[in-house]
This record gives sequence, structure tokens and C-alpha cells, in this order.
Amino acid sequence: MPYSIKRSALFFGIILASASVSPLAAQVQQAQNPVIFADVPDMAMIRVGKTYYMSSTTMHMSPGVPIMKSTDLVNWHLVSYASDTLGNQDELALRNGKSTYGRGSWASSLRFHQGTYYVSTFAQTTGKTYVYSTKNIEKGPWKVSSFKPSYHDHSLFFDDDGRVYLVYGAGKLRLLELTADASGVKPGATEQVLIENASAPAGPNINLQAEGSQLFKINGKYYLFNIVWPRDGMRTVVVHRSDKLTGPYEGRVALQDLGVAQGGLIDTPDGRWFSYLFRDFGAVGRIPYLVPVTWADGWPVLGIAGKVPQTLPLPPSKGLIPGLVASDEFNRRKGEPALPLVWQWNHNPENSLWSLTDRAGYLRLKTGRVDTTFLLARNTLTQRTIGPTCTGTTALDVSHLKEGDFAGLALLQKRYGLVGVDYRNGAKSIVMISAETEKPVELQRLPLTQNTVYFKAACDFTERKDVATFYYSLDGKSWLALGAPLKMAYTLPHFMGYRFGLFNYATKAAGGYADFDYFRIADTTAGTK
Repeated sequence: MPYSIKRSALFFGIILASASVSPLAAQVQQAQNPVIFADVPDMAMIRVGKTYYMSSTTMHMSPGVPIMKSTDLVNWHLVSYASDTLGNQDELALRNGKSTYGRGSWASSLRFHQGTYYVSTFAQTTGKTYVYSTKNIEKGPWKVSSFKPSYHDHSLFFDDDGRVYLVYGAGKLRLLELTADASGVKPGATEQVLIENASAPAGPNINLQAEGSQLFKINGKYYLFNIVWPRDGMRTVVVHRSDKLTGPYEGRVALQDLGVAQGGLIDTPDGRWFSYLFRDFGAVGRIPYLVPVTWADGWPVLGIAGKVPQTLPLPPSKGLIPGLVASDEFNRRKGEPALPLVWQWNHNPENSLWSLTDRAGYLRLKTGRVDTTFLLARNTLTQRTIGPTCTGTTALDVSHLKEGDFAGLALLQKRYGLVGVDYRNGAKSIVMISAETEKPVELQRLPLTQNTVYFKAACDFTERKDVATFYYSLDGKSWLALGAPLKMAYTLPHFMGYRFGLFNYATKAAGGYADFDYFRIADTTAGTK
């Protein structure tokens, strides 16, 4: 429940008092914003007892709709995915020259109602809305229901009277009732306009209309969070409230600082409140922030004097490794999953063309067809990059490549970079490719006369520097830069932060394969982990 202004003042007074011990010590003991320096956008969050769960967007990645868990709002680890695949369309599987970059599953909604967890999302690619449900959010199994159309940026909402709704739309927000189990639109239900112009509190000149709805009921009032982007301004949090679900709603700007926006409210077991939001931060992607919330006259007040604080009265981060990203030696014990949750495929994989058992201790990527470009090649296995700086390293056995094959390490986005081994005209070469101009250009080629080679990609996202450098090694110890630095850029067609990718594709004939010995990721800001 919202706590009083007096309690809020006392709470933040304690924080300030503790900081007087030593500003540096206080920072070390507290969480820092951003709480996750990696691409985890469109968060939805719930608390069940003392445990928090969060879902996010991963667009064209498979599996999709990741579920993360935390006990302190700062340190998160992946526990599940709600979706194995959205469907089998060519776009989702990189078939026949089609792709779904930047689409796939978009913003999700996460709820817990009467012992069941619900995660909903929507997909332009399939034209459907999806509702996943389970009794065990960490282990599943998940039941899926889908229905048309695709309800944009919706918020799934269970009201106290047992009725279930979707709030959705952009600018003009609408309300639609679902069946009691949220498996579809309630027969006979018709949509109604909830708020005619939800962007209005941010002014008349709007670049991005109010969207990203998240609806909450607190102390008998309904609170609707949206993101809006005024023209010549920054991304902004707008909140509407009402005494009734159907309105009327009154709205106000709740936060306008650093472009931190889109999210909702979460409370702690001891009665504190925070808003979870994200910030567009260049090539690394859209990164989560937490903002303290106090309450005044029944309104949530976000931030400290209207600003996003650098430090938070929460435990410090222990790093993103191994909770959200992790190294992998590709050794599997009996009963272990083939791939840990940190991995996602670029689009739906062809499962017959990868293996961790054909050669123990190695990831084998086989070619099953001829491809023309990296972005249309199947079975690229990815993990997030992380900030401010990080490296990804792999060792590759190329003894079974076929003529025309290309295998190696990628930084995946529309303006991608690749370093790998190209088998052409009977000879193998180390090659660096840059698509900084959105057209792949070979920047360097070196002869390779051995079957094992090592590759590294180093990313620097510090203050949006967004530069990556590629390296190779013949012994795994001495590294040489290759090609030229890649100026990374977050592009809307891909709508995702850069990802490390392990790839192998054929340009002439199928049937070759590459064996990856390991993938090792390091947070080079905090030291290797």
C-alpha cells in the first residue's frame, strides 16, 4: 500500500544519513542506475511474496518472452521463457529470403492471479495476441492461447470482481474484456475508448503517441502508465488515474528526465515503492532503470526532485554474469539442458543442424542450405552484449568447413561486424567483415594454415561510444586486431541492442560444419567473471 509522505521523508532521510559515512562507501553499498546495463526493454514486473519476476521483449529471438527472477530488484537471473516459438512462418524461420527482424514478440504483460502466472504478448508477424499461463513460472509447463488481432502494447488486467481486460493502443487507448481465463476475447464484448488522447498531459506536439500501457489498481484507484515522446523533447512518463476502471481518467506528466520511461510500479515487502523503466542507450540497447516513488495526494511521485537518481537504496549489483549472460564451455552433464537460458537463436532454429553431442565439449553448427548473407543465415546462436565494456571470445575448429563456408563470431545488428574463417578456392582465410554502412564490406583477409583459431570481439558502450574491435589469435594467448573498429548503431529495423553471435553458413554447398570449443564473455569494466 502507498505509504505516507512522513514515512517517505523518513525513509529517504535515513538514506541521506547513511551516505554521510562516506560518499564512496555509500555508492559501493547501494545499487547504481542503470540497474541492468544490457538490452532488457519493455519490462513488466510483479512481486509474489518476497520474490520479483520480470518479463521483457526479445523480438526475433527464439525462445522468446524471457522470464527473470530477483529477490532484491537489482540482481536478476533468467529462469524461463514463456514461448518456444510464436509460429512457423517463413519470416520467423529465416526462410525464402524472409525475416522478422524488429518484430516477433513485442512488449509483454506479466500478472499473477489466483495461483496462476500469466504472460501476454503480441506479434505483428503473425497478427495475433498471445496469453501464456502456468502454475510454476520457473519450471512450467506453459499453456498458450492465441487470438486475433494483435493488440498493440497491451496491459493484461485482472480486476477485483474477477473480470479480465486488455488495455491497448497508442494515443487513443482502448479497453476490451477477455474471458475469465484470459484465453480470448469474451463473446459479445466490444471495445470502448478508455482515454481519447492519452498523450495530452505531455502537450500538443507529440512525436510518439502514448503507448506501452501498464495498468495497476492501488488503494482502490486505477493507475495507467504510458510512455510518450513530445516533439523536440525526450521520452516521458505519463500517468493517468481514475476511481473506476472505465474512467473518467485524469493525467499528468510523472517523469521527464534522461529519456527514462515506459514501465510501471512495484512495491517491496517492507512498503517501499519503485518505478521500473528503461532508457534508450545507443548500441547496447534499452537498459533498465529503477526510480524511487513516493505518494502525494494519491499520485505516485517519481524520482528525487523529479530526477532519476544515480544511486538507489537497494543492494548493489553483483554483475550480469552469470544471471543474464554467461560463458559456456559446451560441456553438458547428464540431465542438463542442451543450452542454458542465456542463449537465444536468431529467429527459429533448425534443430537438426546443431548439436552438443556429436562432439563432446563442442557446439557443432552444421550447414543445411546455401545462404547469400549473414542476416538471412539460420542457426546463429546469440547472447546479449553488456555495458559499459565487455568482450566475447571463442575458439573454433574449422577442419570440416566446405568450400564456400563462413564461420565465426559476430556482433549482430543491422550494422553488424563479423570475424571468422572463410573457405574459398580451396584455402582458408581469416576475414573481418563490416556492415557499418549496412552493406557488408571485407576489410581484411589473412591466410590460415591451421584448423584451430581464436576470435574476440570487444565492445565499448561507455557514454555511448559504441565502438567494437575484433581480434584473432593463433594460440589463444597473443591477440591481433583485425580489420577496423566497427561503429555500432542501434537501428530501428532490428530494434535490439547488439548481440554476440556464433555462426556458420554455406554460400556454395550444404554439408560442412564448424565446431565451437567455448564462448567466454567478460565484463571488462568490472573485471573478468
